[in-house]
Formats: sequence, structure tokens, C-alpha cells
Amino acid sequence: MEITEHIKYLAAEGQLLAGTAERAGTGAAVATCPKWRVRDLLRHTGMVHRWATAFVTEGHPSYHPAEGEPDLDGAELLGWFREGHGRLVSALTEAPDSLACWAFLPAPSPRAFWARRQAHETAVHRADAQSALGAVVPDMAPEFAADGIDELLCGMHSREKSRVRTPKAAVLRVRATDTADVWTVHLSDRAPRTVRTDGGDADCELSGTAAELYLALWNRLPLEAVTVSGDEGVALLWRETSAVTWS
Repeated sequence: MEITEHIKYLAAEGQLLAGTAERAGTGAAVATCPKWRVRDLLRHTGMVHRWATAFVTEGHPSYHPAEGEPDLDGAELLGWFREGHGRLVSALTEAPDSLACWAFLPAPSPRAFWARRQAHETAVHRADAQSALGAVVPDMAPEFAADGIDELLCGMHSREKSRVRTPKAAVLRVRATDTADVWTVHLSDRAPRTVRTDGGDADCELSGTAAELYLALWNRLPLEAVTVSGDEGVALLWRETSAVTWS
């Protein structure tokens, strides 16, 4: 996807997150993150938005810590979130393609990295806000959802910090039925290795629409939301070890 498309989705998902959080109320429980209330979701995501904006606008060449979460609630917190989200969208829109700053996943450029990462960061947390209203809906555009699956499998879980490990090697295949995208994830006692191929045997296959798979792989929908074929233990391994945490 192009940078402009990622920025478009970042803008839309952030607006949806804020609107959904406002309808739910900041004291509502977030079903997908049992320890959180909506206020925690807004504080966290707003903090991440400001953290990302600092790299884009200040050009930090190495890791730079976030400023922390505010002690805000209610309408004041929603206003703070919307302001920070808007600043991030503007910063990425106005940044030159030659932007040089720190990034933690391979990408064509730092601007491309931050636009993609923040679009999916926001989309996943928009699903969290939905859960506070009672249901997570797999309503993302197929091409955006497939892009997010690719970032998760080929990017986030290619890092050494991934906890998806198993002493017995296994192969997990992920098949998006609406976009025809296929990922083959090789699991072992090392970080997962994902290739974009349909070849070879797989111990387990997850299939469904790109949006269903996106949310299931991010543990925002239950495994029952997609079709699981083969060894369900491999799917459960993913469910139990794949959580991405802020640290």
C-alpha cells in the first residue's frame, strides 16, 4: 500500500476509535483487554500517537522514550486523544519522503514505516473500543486488513522479541479467502519465519476473510471466527504466545 493510503486509514480509524469510545463512555470495560477501561485505551493509544509524532517531526535517529500517559478522563481525555491523533495525521501528511528517523521494522522509508505502523496500531485499538460496546466487527477494507496481516507476520513477529516459540517445529498457514493472499509461518524454538507462499505442507491452516484473520491473529476475535484446519494446537500456540505488548 502507498503511504497516502496508510495515512487515510490512520485518519479514519482514529476518528472511529474516538467516536466509539465516546459512545461507550470512558469507564466502560474493554472486553478484548480485560485489565483496561476505555480511559486506559485512550490514554495508551494517544500516548503512542504522540510518541510516533515526535519521531516524524523531530527526526530522532535512535529510540526515544514516550512521555507517558496523562491523568485525564471524560471529555477532556477525548479532546486530548483527538488532538494528538490529528497532529500525527498532519505530521505524516506533511513529512517529506526523505524523512530520516528511527524505525523498528524494515520499510521503504521511515515515513512509510510510521504511516503503516500507526495505521494498524490505531485499527487494532479501534477494535478494542468496539469491544466496549459489545462486539468487534470485522469491517475493515480487505486490502488494508491483508496489509496488516503482512505487517504482523512478516514484521512484528519476525523480531527476536516474538514469544511465538515451540520446541517442536510446525508450520502455520494463513489464507485470506477474499484477497487470495497466503502466508506460511514456520514455527520453531526461534523467532517465526514467514514467507508469502502457498507451497509445502502445513500442520494447521487458518482461513477466512482478511478482516476476520487480521482481528483473530491480533487476538481481537476468537479462533472460532475463522476456519481452523489441521492441528488446532498450533493455532492455540499462536493464541497463547503472540500478544504484542508495549515495552
